[in-house]
Formats: sequence, C-alpha cells, structure tokens
Amino acid sequence: MHETCCVLHNNNYHNYPFQKLDGAIAVGAKFEIKSDDAKNAFVKIESFLKLHSQQYCFGYFGYDLKNDIAPLHSQLPDYSEFPSFYFFIPQHILLLKNNSVEIISDDADKIFEEINSIENEKTAPTISIQFQHRTSREKYLSDVNALQQHIHNGTVYEINYCQEFFAENISISASDIFTKLNQKNGGPFAAFFKHLQFHVLCTSPERFISKQSNTIISQPIKGTIKRSANEMKDEQLKNELKNSEKERAENVMIVDLVRNDLAQSAETGTVEVPDLYGIYSFATVHQMISTVTAKAKKNISNIEIIKNAFPMGSMTGAPKYTAIQLIEQYEKTKRGLYSGSVGYFAPDGDFDFNVVIRTLLYNAEKKYLSYSTGSAITLDADAAQEYDECLLKATALFDLFK
Repeated sequence: MHETCCVLHNNNYHNYPFQKLDGAIAVGAKFEIKSDDAKNAFVKIESFLKLHSQQYCFGYFGYDLKNDIAPLHSQLPDYSEFPSFYFFIPQHILLLKNNSVEIISDDADKIFEEINSIENEKTAPTISIQFQHRTSREKYLSDVNALQQHIHNGTVYEINYCQEFFAENISISASDIFTKLNQKNGGPFAAFFKHLQFHVLCTSPERFISKQSNTIISQPIKGTIKRSANEMKDEQLKNELKNSEKERAENVMIVDLVRNDLAQSAETGTVEVPDLYGIYSFATVHQMISTVTAKAKKNISNIEIIKNAFPMGSMTGAPKYTAIQLIEQYEKTKRGLYSGSVGYFAPDGDFDFNVVIRTLLYNAEKKYLSYSTGSAITLDADAAQEYDECLLKATALFDLFK
C-alpha cells in the first residue's frame, strides 16, 4: 500500500467547459516536497517544478499560503494539522480521457496486469457520525451582523464567512467514504488525496484556475439554491437563482476580483468573461458560475500565475486582503486545506486546480474529521438565510452518516 496517492475525477460532467482530462490516478512518490510553514512556499514549489519539469506533478496548496503573498498571519487553532502544501512526482500515473486510459510508469505492463486482476471489494458499512458545530447558530448570526457593519462602514464589500463541523475519535475507511460521497454528490473537480495519515475527500464543483496552452481560465462560484425532485419546481428554482439580483451582485463582485487577479498574469487587453452568471446543476444544488479567461504573458511561470490569483476570490471576498483579515478575526479555526486547491501540473506546461470545498478532511492519526462550509456575506444578506445555505451545502455529507 502506497503512502501517497491522488485521484482526480470529473464525474462525467463532459459538458463542463475546458475539461482536458476525465480523471487521473497518481500513486507513489518518487520525489516530494512539503512544509508546515507558508514562508517562501511558492519559491520552493517553483524550484521543485523546475527540477521535474518533464513529469506530471500532483499536490495541493493550503489556504494559509496566503501568508506567503502578503503580510498576513494565522493565529487560529489548527485541528486537522495538514501540511501547508504537498506536491509529489508519482511512480505510476493513469490518465483518463475519452474512454481511454494512458499508463505512465516504469513498469506499465505490470500495472496493467494488476488493474485487470483487481476484484471489486465490498465497501465497509458507513458508520453513524454526529458532527458538532464549531460555531453556534447564535454566534454565527452575531458574526454576520458584525461583518455587515464592516460592509456598512466601507471596510469591505463582500466576505466569504465559513464555519466548521467536526467529529473526534473517529475511525473511518477514507476511500470507502469518498466513493459513497462522490457517488452521491460528486462535482467536476472531485479529488481523493492521501499522504500518510492525511486524507482529502473532495467533491468540489469549482475550478480555481487552469492553464491550457496560453489560455488562463478561472470559474468562480457565487450563488446557490437547492434542487427539487419535482422537475417543474426544479426548473423554477433554477430560474429563481438565475434572476436573483442578490446572487448576481455577489457573483459579479467576485468576477471583477478574478478579472483583476488574472490581469496581473495576462497580456494587456486579453481578460474576458465569456460566460457571466452561468447556471450549472449538481446533485443537490444549482449554482451560479462565471467563466473568466485571459492570455498568459510570455515567459510568466505557472507558479506566478497561481500566486497572482491565490487564494481564490470566491472563498475570500472583496477587497481580497481586507476580507482575509476579517476572516482571521471572525472565523473560529484555521481553514488549513479547506478553500485551498488540489490539482496537477502537466509536462506540456498546462495545469488545472480546483477549489477545496464540499470536502472532508481526515487526520487518521488524530482520528479527527472536519467539514467546513460558507457563504458570501453582503450588506443585503439575511444572516438566517446564510446560515441555512451553509447547512444546505452540508446536507449530502450529513445524510451519508445518518
């Protein structure tokens, strides 16, 4: 059994734009880089990529790498204790595209034989888990009201305020839980990541940033509404989201922020928004997703492109660094890998990274299980409705453990 692996899966969302791969499986680490410290993180990662530029590299950026970009800090308690970043060059890779599989390995024939010999194993029964709320409903409402006062004062325009749900002394089969969670609620940027005791069970619907040839793509999500089993009602809900002035206002603020982020890496005049207020349907929710593209400057590195946009505006707010400071002031725990990014760099110079949302983080050594969710707070936001939106996003998870 390998200590490190990464599985990326688009869950057959073939109509989702800019999908280069349907999935990838990376197993074993020939080389790796990681740290518990954000200092000089992007420089270290870029040096690692240069050393292995002709190979695929998989890994993640933790949210607190923000501290490597601006004079920011994090004093909140960290219960999951994931490394700040981790990247590895796999021993074996399977790339899935158009119903075909490409195996990249020093022993591809052996890997092919092992795949063919695998028998379907029965998954372990899901245990019942009662998640605790790190933030009470009363405290959440109070915090939202306080944040709206900052907005009223002009300190910030929008802030993504998040809360954690957690369970302690928990032993689970992370791969089994991911399979069940992904079958129930998998998005086009799902990921299972394991390194030692650290497990990421991610069913994300959101792309953070990608580069394909010289095109940079970001697809922020802002705007959520539940789905209905009734087809007519479901269509009504979709139209309600599409026409919501509140959701459009939230979405366009983040689109403007992303346009500014990409402009730092783009040829002048190439930043475009080919899809504004797009409505996409997932298992339990409809979401409003906009697409922002740009043409990359000549000779700009992939890490510089990512750093210029990190952390993603959809998980911070605007202005970004003021929002981050308020997040640190009002949230109760370090985000860690939550609202960070998992993905890959390809040897042809392309890359693709998601937004770590709809994600369980599991530290098997500590037996600690964490799930965070949030929503955008604006001046017009209703605190009780925002709290309910957080619970809506967690529904698929909570239902799985009943």
